[in-house]
Amino acid sequence: MADEKENFVRMTRAMTKRKASMVSTIDEDRINKKKRVILGELPNFSVPTTKVQTKKKKKKKKAVSISTLETPKSDIDTRSNDPQMCAPYVQSIFEYLHQLERKVKSRPLIDYIEKIQKDVTSNMRGVLIDWLVEVAEEYKLLSDTLSLAVSYIDRFLSLKTVNRQRLQLLGVSSMLIASKYEEITPPNVEDFCYITDNTYTKQEIVKMESDILLALEFELGNPTSNTFLRRFTRVAQEDFKMSHLQMEFLCSYLSELSLLDYNCVKFLPSVVAASSVFLARFIIRPKQHPWSVMLEEYTKYKAGDLKECVSMIHDLYLSRNGGALQAIREKYKQHKFKCVATMPVSPELPLTFFEDVNI
Repeated sequence: MADEKENFVRMTRAMTKRKASMVSTIDEDRINKKKRVILGELPNFSVPTTKVQTKKKKKKKKAVSISTLETPKSDIDTRSNDPQMCAPYVQSIFEYLHQLERKVKSRPLIDYIEKIQKDVTSNMRGVLIDWLVEVAEEYKLLSDTLSLAVSYIDRFLSLKTVNRQRLQLLGVSSMLIASKYEEITPPNVEDFCYITDNTYTKQEIVKMESDILLALEFELGNPTSNTFLRRFTRVAQEDFKMSHLQMEFLCSYLSELSLLDYNCVKFLPSVVAASSVFLARFIIRPKQHPWSVMLEEYTKYKAGDLKECVSMIHDLYLSRNGGALQAIREKYKQHKFKCVATMPVSPELPLTFFEDVNI
């Protein structure tokens, strides 16, 4: 009996060792397989790195050889150190943006207040947008967020009738959507309830948000004037020896002023951007022609194409229109915006600047 028991124990131990050995082998296989998946754990990782670097060097050499054949337009793009400007394919991007801004879904009706609205006036629209500027300042929102929110408002008012009691609700709900689209940390619904002094409940804002999204068919990424300004201001700086920030802030100020005027709804965002650059250059150097061949090439507009829009923004700058709406003006009087709202400007625009002549 003792011998049988001892044999049984030896067999059990042997089986246990074999099982442990098999499990160990399986675990090693699993670990080895896992190592093949994880890039950071690959042996000799320096080898692929060297290959990647070599490829980059080749691409760099290739880009240099191509640039000698390209027009001066590409030189400005490639000189930018901003990776967001996407220098290698920026021309294709802006060609697409020009097409996108003309899409029917991206554009409001130019006369929606006369045709669609029964209880909302252009003055009410101006007051709403002026207040939204204060909201954007309160929550430190981007200028892109403000422009996008105004775009949603105009497009919604082109489709749906809204009474004046719900106009502010449309404004905060549009700002909520634009914040979610543009901001890293957007304000929440409760913040927008608070900013309206709890005039509207959370449920009402969420319901209006849903109505806007359905009416716009979730087409939220339409370009605004800010989209085009980033590139246009860089071109405008080429022959201006001055602070880039001052030019940028002045163009942004003029562009935002256009949001107040219902009559500017008819202009494409790229036209507003180009007109803002035109007027900014005139304000800074009134005796120099504000347009150039290079600006015409980049913006796709001649000086004569911008006359009406430039004149409207000029009137807004001089407070001939919208003088009672002060939020944007006060915003750009601040030192962080180089006090561009206080810069003097001639009350008259020379008509010769809009003639199609060789500049």
